[in-house]
Order: sequence, then structure tokens, then C-alpha cells
Amino acid sequence: MRSTRPPRNALGEGATAAGGLLLPQEKGLGTNTMEPASPQDDVKKRQQKEKSKKPVPPAAPRPPRALFCLTLQNPLRKACISIVEWKPFEIIILLTIFANCVALAIYLPMPEDDTNVANSSLEKIEYAFLIFFAIEAMLKIIAYGFLFHTDAYLRNGWNVLDFSIVSLGLFTMTLEQINAKQGGSSGGKGGFDVKALRAFRVLRPLRLVSGVPSLQVVLNSIIKAMVPLLHIALLVLFMIIIYAIVGQELFKGKMHKTYVIATVGAEKPAPCTTSGHGRHCTINGTECRSGWPGPNNGITHFDNFGFAMLTVYQCITMEGWTEVLYWVNDAIGNEWPWIYFVSLILLGSFFVLNLVLGVLSGEFTKEREKAKSRGTFQKLREKQQLEEDLKGYMDWITHAEVMDSMMPLDEGGSETESLYEIEGMNNRQWRRWNRMFRRKCRDVVKSKFFYWLVILLVALNTLSIASEHHFQPEWLTVVQDNANRVLLALFVAEMLLKMYALGLRQYFMSLFNRFDCFVVCAGILETILVELSTLSPLGISVLRCIRLLRIFKITRYWTSLSNLVASLLNSVRSIASLLLLLFLFIIVFALLGMQLFGGKYDFEDMEVRRSTFDNFPQALISVFQILTGEDWNSIMYNGIMAYGGPSFPGMLVCIYFIILFVCGNYILLNVFLAIAVDNLAEAESLTSAQKAKAEERKGQLRITASEDLPQGHIAPPTLGDPFLFPPCDPPAGDDEEDEPEIPLSPRPRPLAELQLKEKAVPMPEASSFFIFSPTNKFRMLCHRIVNATWFTNFILLFILLSSISLAAEDPIRAESFRNQVRG
Repeated sequence: MRSTRPPRNALGEGATAAGGLLLPQEKGLGTNTMEPASPQDDVKKRQQKEKSKKPVPPAAPRPPRALFCLTLQNPLRKACISIVEWKPFEIIILLTIFANCVALAIYLPMPEDDTNVANSSLEKIEYAFLIFFAIEAMLKIIAYGFLFHTDAYLRNGWNVLDFSIVSLGLFTMTLEQINAKQGGSSGGKGGFDVKALRAFRVLRPLRLVSGVPSLQVVLNSIIKAMVPLLHIALLVLFMIIIYAIVGQELFKGKMHKTYVIATVGAEKPAPCTTSGHGRHCTINGTECRSGWPGPNNGITHFDNFGFAMLTVYQCITMEGWTEVLYWVNDAIGNEWPWIYFVSLILLGSFFVLNLVLGVLSGEFTKEREKAKSRGTFQKLREKQQLEEDLKGYMDWITHAEVMDSMMPLDEGGSETESLYEIEGMNNRQWRRWNRMFRRKCRDVVKSKFFYWLVILLVALNTLSIASEHHFQPEWLTVVQDNANRVLLALFVAEMLLKMYALGLRQYFMSLFNRFDCFVVCAGILETILVELSTLSPLGISVLRCIRLLRIFKITRYWTSLSNLVASLLNSVRSIASLLLLLFLFIIVFALLGMQLFGGKYDFEDMEVRRSTFDNFPQALISVFQILTGEDWNSIMYNGIMAYGGPSFPGMLVCIYFIILFVCGNYILLNVFLAIAVDNLAEAESLTSAQKAKAEERKGQLRITASEDLPQGHIAPPTLGDPFLFPPCDPPAGDDEEDEPEIPLSPRPRPLAELQLKEKAVPMPEASSFFIFSPTNKFRMLCHRIVNATWFTNFILLFILLSSISLAAEDPIRAESFRNQVRG
């Protein structure tokens, strides 16, 4: 019977399972005969598959009656239950919601409530969507009951959101029909009318949250952090109220005077004063007069409590606070107002608002501790350990195959085997040399010299790409093209060498190798397209930039950076869900902005405003600009002026912008930072664990000796032996043990509670100035004085006085009184 050899890079044939990993048999390695599986083995495999399947959770008990009259045996309720629990039903609902979002995005708002054919058609389609969602809600109410049962329709929070949106839509449609029949209008220009209720239809994209479980997880985690966030919100509100009252008492009525220029083409007006140390009108033909509404068309001032709170909140966001400071300086002088604004920024922006990040980071730390206790952290460590063990066993099996091919043939075989071995002697000898050469290539590929050689090539490739510039000489272009071709050829040779040495299966097991293959294939495609003159210069730059990503291969030998990248990759699902939630949030507020401000940023000054809500793409950009905090207050000012200025209807507009900025900038965007902080802590714990494990097993690797084994025997590697590369991080010093123990928690202890031990500085044993020995009384006195606490404080006092003297210098007038006093 012909003997068969197990395939390379496969774990299964010729091996027995031991502890989840495969160990080769002691005899006949690679020559085991393949036997067909018996029916008993098939039955055992089926039983194991059935055991491995997760038990299906029992269905929730349905209420015996729905709407007080429909029992479980009612044919209408049976039909509704079958429709609602039909799996494609949720997919149809999600597709309908997506189509409704597209219809809302296509809608083009126009000034003065004008319309066109497309908008009229979209209004009719909107009624169809509303009827469809109403039918869906009615089916679920009939199937699950309305309110008074345990699993009723309104007992689910997401169903409450759906029901509210549908009810508002039906209510709005009813009012529109009544107004259409009566022929009346319920609102004038610049105010809210019945059609404003149609703005609530933009909440329909939120229904996607009820159909995507990952979105629900992220949103639920944010909702859990709302209680401490509300505490911080109360603290911020308390601070805004205090500073608004103080600002109202200090700056009330001070910002309504401006200079009037007799000539045409005056610059942007600014406050001025006729007395005091403020800004005086010194230009000919100018006069400081009162009656000016104030900066930003009378929106920014401290005349009453409401406007003062809005101005203080704008300063806390650090957008335009310097303009407010300079306006106040122009009105009353620059001697002391800076104390008010600097303290506001320090306490409000740098301290209180950053507590939001601390709360979110603390919540994520708690979730990480829970996940670690459930075994998620241990699973990550086991996954890395399994990959290391798998690499070790791959090396071992390859080496075993090479040794087996070098062993002499067994005597006494059958005639068929002898004939086969005689006929395939040349082929077998070629396979033996092939395996030997692959072994050598494998050692070369896994050597540190090869790795740093590849990194050098990547650095040269990066330098070649970075040397490109505008108006570069022709010779430099020729050198760059030739260098790119040579480097691409070397990268192709590296990829082919790895594929040959490791085998295709083991090569593509590594994510780095897959990435390298993609980059090399992109480079080959670029070269072919450039040679055929079918690729534009922009495409060349894009494909060349892909090569720069090879620099991330350095993470393979950089332990801490590799662990950080691994932690970030493990959190990709959370980040993707958060990005989806952020995108949904932007869509909702962009659609709401189109309903509120579409076609209204058209003022008499004929100035073209770029941040508008006239169409869906521009609304997305405007909302994202507000989230980033860049000039968001100017968009708010335009929105207030679009609704009549700083009066009753217009000032309600600021609620939209404040909610958008708070929820988007301070909560959703800070969640990204919280995830980054959490991943950084996890990466540091992984790095410390790997360092401790490497130090523990360093002695075990030295104890293992190959000469103690019999000749021809291959020693299997110890389970868990890490094929780790030396980390680039410097080893920790021994001074860490003397440091006080600081607890690792989201809320660190105050520094005063940490009893730091002051170390006494010993006297140096050597002599000082070659004359003062360590036992000299004068030197001992000096040593005692220098190490005394009062001496250090005395020196710090003189440093402070010197700094004050430098700050008091007048750099403009050298003969000023301050410079004369300083001497």
C-alpha cells in the first residue's frame, strides 16, 4: 500500500490532539496511512457539533389579549404575529427607512416657502412613507399589545421612539389637511407655523437604531454615562450663571457706542468710549455715538441675563472669545477685564468641560474591568499565545519534514513501493533539495537582518516619494522613476521569497503579509498603467502613497506599539458603531437644519455665505463644521438673523445650535478619546504582561539543550514558548520599586494623600575643590543648608521676583519709569 505524507503547513494528518494543539507521533512521522473515517466517527462529530451549538433562547410569552379584545386564537392577531416575526420584515422596514432618508435629503428647501415639481412629488411620497410606518406600528400593537402587558409595544424604548415619530407625522398631516381646506395660514414671515411640525419627520432616521444591535450597544453605554454627565452639566450651568451675573454687573450697557465715519466704506464697527481708558475716536471725521445695537447685530452683549449666558457659553467653547475680550477692552479699557475672561476659560474650558472626557473614560474603564473579569482580556492574551505557538509548531513541522526526507528508506517494503520509489528517485531527491533550500530561505526571512533590510528599503522608498516637488528638474524625475522601479522589483522579490519559504497558506495567515501583498500588487498595477499611459498624475500619487503604509511593519518588532495597534484593531467594532452613530447624528441634524434654515440665509447685504442649509451636502458640511467648533457661532448668528434677529422668535434658534454642539462635540467626539484612553491602558497592560512572561521564560530557553535527546529525535517546543522579538522599549529601572504606589483607577487619589518619602541626599565621598573632605565641618554645614526645605523656598522666591522684574520691563520705551526703577 502506498505511503502518504501529510501536507506541509497543515495541522491534522499524522498528529494527535493534545491540549488543543497537535503533537506529531514518535514513529513514522509523515508516513502514516490515510484511512477513511468510520460511521462512528461521523456520529461523534455530529454530536459534538450539536453540543457546540448555542441553545436557542425560549421565545417571550405573548399576552393572552391585545387591545382588550384580540386573543391569541384571533385570526387577525395570528396574521399580525406571523408578519411581524417574519425575518424579512425587519429588513423591509430598514430599507424603507433608508429610502425615506434619501427622500428627505433630496428635498430642496426654498425661500418664502416656494416649491417646485420635485418637492411636490416628494411631499406626496412622504404621505406614502407615513402610511407605511403607521401600518407597521399598528401590526406590532395588535401582535404584542399596546401598553398594559409585560412585553407590550410601548414597554420597549425604541418602540416609544417609533410611535412618537409616527404620531407626530399623523398629527402634522391632519393639521395640514385642515389648513388646506380652510385656506388659512397660521404663521407669518420669520415665525413658526403649523408646517414647522413637519421638521419632526427628520427623526425617522433614528429608527435605524432600533434595527441595528451594535448601535443600540453604543447608545446604551452613552446613556448609562448620562447620570454623571448630568452632574457635570449642572456644574457647567452653575458656572455659566455665576459668570453671566458677574458680567451683567460689570459690562451692562457698555457695548452700545461705536464711532461713526462720515465717509463711505467704513470698516466693521467696534465699541468705543468717550471717557476712561477705552478706545477713543482719534481719526478725523469720526465721532463716538450711542444707539448702536452692539457686536454681531446686538447678539453679543451683557445687557440682560439671557444674552449674558449666551455670550459666556460662547466664550467657554473658546470660539470667538478673544473678540469679545477686545470689544470689552474697547468699551471700558484693558486694565482688568482680562481677569474675567482668562478665569472663565481656565475654569470653564480647561477644567469643567474636560470633566466630560474624564467621566466617559471612567465609564469605559469600568466596562473594560467588567470585560476583563468576564475573560475578554484573557481571550486576547490566549489568542496572541496561540498565534505564537502556531508559528513555533509550523517551524517544528517544517524541520521535521526536512529531517524525515534525509532519513534512509526502510528495507523490506513491498514490490509496488520499491518500483514507485525507484521510478520517483529523482523526484524525491529534488523534493529533498527543495525542502533544504526552503529551510534556508525560511531562516533568512525570519532573521533580523532581513527585517531591517526591508525597513531600509521602505525608508528609501519614502525618501524617494517625499523628494518630489513642484518645478523639479528633469534629472530628478528620471532618478525617482528609476528608483521606484528598482524598489518595486526588490519588494516583489521579497514577496516571492516569503511565499516560497513560508508557503502560501502560512504566508497569508499573517495580516502583515496580506497587507504587503496588496501594496506590491498596487505598485505593479501602477507601473503597468503608467507604462501604458492610461493613468492620470493624480492616480499615480494615490497609488504611490500606498507604499508609505509599509512603514507600519516596524510594529512587528516594537512590542508596545504592536500591542497598541492590536488593541485598536480589537476596538474597531466599537469605533465603527460609534462612527455610524455619529454619522446618523449628523444626518438628523442636517435634515433638521434644512427644515429650519433652508433658503433663509439670504440677507440684504448680498454677502455670499458658505455655511448654509440650502441643500443636503452643504447641510452636512455645516453640521460637521459646528461639531468641530470652527466658527460655529457665526452660523448661529446667521440663523438668529434669519428669524428676525435678537428677539423672541429668533433667539429660540440658538437652542438648536447649543444642543448640536453639546451632544456632538462634548459627548460623541469625546467618546473617541475615551476609547483611545481605554485602548492605551489595555496596550500597556499587555506590554507589561509580555515583559514579565519573557523574563520568566528566559531561563527555560537556556536550560533546553538538544544534545540530551537521542539522535534523530525532534524535540517539540514547550507549550506557550513565545517566538518573540526583543522589544525596543528600554527595560524598567530598579528605582520604580521605591516609588509610592499609585492606585490605577478612573478617579485618582489626591496628591496630598500620597505620602511621598523624601530621600536624604548623602554626602559625596570625594573631596570638594580638592580641599574639603566629607568630614569637614564647613562642608557639612553647607550640605545641611542646601538640603533644607527653607533654603529651596528662599531660592524659589528670588526666582519669582526675578521673573516679575523681567515681566515689568518696557520693551518699547527704553527710558521709561519702569526701566529706570529696574535699573
